[in-house]
Amino acid sequence: MNIFEALRVSHETQRTLADHLIKTQGNSQDRASLFNELKLELAAHAAAEERFFYVPLIAHDMTQEPSRHGIAEHHQMDKLVAQLETIDFSSAGWLTTARELQHKIHHHLEDEEQAVFQLAGKVLSEAEKLSLAKGYEGEFVSQRTKA
Repeated sequence: MNIFEALRVSHETQRTLADHLIKTQGNSQDRASLFNELKLELAAHAAAEERFFYVPLIAHDMTQEPSRHGIAEHHQMDKLVAQLETIDFSSAGWLTTARELQHKIHHHLEDEEQAVFQLAGKVLSEAEKLSLAKGYEGEFVSQRTKA
């Protein structure tokens, strides 16, 4: 598995969790469970992706700006998650913010898959793509088990 395939696994999980989360209602166990799972997925993915995808790409002129942009979007999503943690699950404001997070997730993943992956494919060797995937997967699992 190369780095792009490894990242897509988490991308699909993020999309599914975010899409299901905004369909939940009120202060329910379902909402709490899905939010917690999405929060863990986003945090583990961002930590591993930054270390084993974006940091190596920053070294290349072609991928430096898209990498910085991707990292900035991770921080925007972190802020939305933190905001959701302070809002009552049953308030309308919670769902509004959750929808904003869902939109940001979809936008970020689409940017990566449609633009950044193509650029990264030009600057990374096949060996790097495989090595980065192993590093990413190890870091992702480590981050998930820490939480």
